[in-house]
Amino acid sequence: MRKPRSDAQRNRERILEVARQAFSRSGANTTLDDIAKEAGVGPGTLYRHFPTREELLQAVYRSEMEKLAAAEQKFAEELPPAEALQAWLLLFIDYIAAKQLIAPALNALLGDPKKVFETSYARIWDAIRALVKRAKKSGDIRKDLDPIDLLRALIGVANVATSPDWQQSARRLVDILITGARPIR
Repeated sequence: MRKPRSDAQRNRERILEVARQAFSRSGANTTLDDIAKEAGVGPGTLYRHFPTREELLQAVYRSEMEKLAAAEQKFAEELPPAEALQAWLLLFIDYIAAKQLIAPALNALLGDPKKVFETSYARIWDAIRALVKRAKKSGDIRKDLDPIDLLRALIGVANVATSPDWQQSARRLVDILITGARPIR
């Protein structure tokens, strides 16, 4: 299979970004024609990329997951270990928010989006493990830190969220977690 043309790839990316925003605002009821219009493409272009609403929702979710997974490598290359871990955890909060917004729409269409979500878990685990391992190796964080503890704390904040400002609370929690993960000297 050949690589898509650059204009086709740009259209696809623009559709995904507009769709993410639209599904966040309006849920599954957003019309695909409205998404196409807002993305500046014709309905035919949208349907060529995403023949069904279900495929578009799944693609939006997978796109968010891919951004998070790719960020691990970028942060590891550009930032010191503890800062890379912190930056990735902050991005993980955005991922949780996207999942919370997209999940109801997927539920409405699929009944159970677990299969869509399960595909992302392995990539997320690989990313957090690599960042924690790097930070442990550098001595920036404690040797006994379990990566799952960091994710559980952030997911817990999101799951007990009763207000729209849960993300600010989660961001403060990242600072607390990183501070608490530093070795005792």
